[in-house]
Amino acid sequence: MKLVLATKNEGKIKEMTELLAGQDIEILSLADFPEIEEIVEDGETFRENAIIKATEVCMQTGLPTLADDSGLEVDCLEGLPGVYSARFAGEERDNSANKKKLLELLEGVPAEERTARFKCIIAVADTDCFVYISEGTCEGLITSEERGDGGFGYDPLFYLPEYDKTFAELDLETKNKISHRGKALAGVLDILSDLKKMMEEEEE
Repeated sequence: MKLVLATKNEGKIKEMTELLAGQDIEILSLADFPEIEEIVEDGETFRENAIIKATEVCMQTGLPTLADDSGLEVDCLEGLPGVYSARFAGEERDNSANKKKLLELLEGVPAEERTARFKCIIAVADTDCFVYISEGTCEGLITSEERGDGGFGYDPLFYLPEYDKTFAELDLETKNKISHRGKALAGVLDILSDLKKMMEEEEE
């Protein structure tokens, strides 16, 4: 079965490909469909944006599509950056500027009050554009400076006390086990397996 990942984000593609390894699924991404223009994510929640991306790419490719919308929610900022995580500092989606803005907003906030979570909603659209949903979260704290050079986005600022490391300091295998995206994807493995069976039966 072919599955389109509705993203051009190389970090997400790498993580998801690793998580889906061994599923006998051919992974494609939006990099394989340059004709698809950027999809407007104008939903008010992660769920709405994931559904928008999954259904739109599914309709344009005719292939099962997996889309995620994920981001960082900081409690003392009333849930920001939330759905604006990728463009927190502007529409140019500058990771460095996003992290800088977050640190500036949290300046002077005590460590114990810098609680936050990564949240991920995954939407899988089948060839009829019927959508299945899975969700995952990972709780942590926001550091006062960047640590580690792995991962992407806010990973160098997201600290996990139980590991005494940020997401950017974890090896990929450990991160995939505990991350919001890993948990959400684990919830759709059965869905993907069922879709693969249905498509194989239709071809017989």
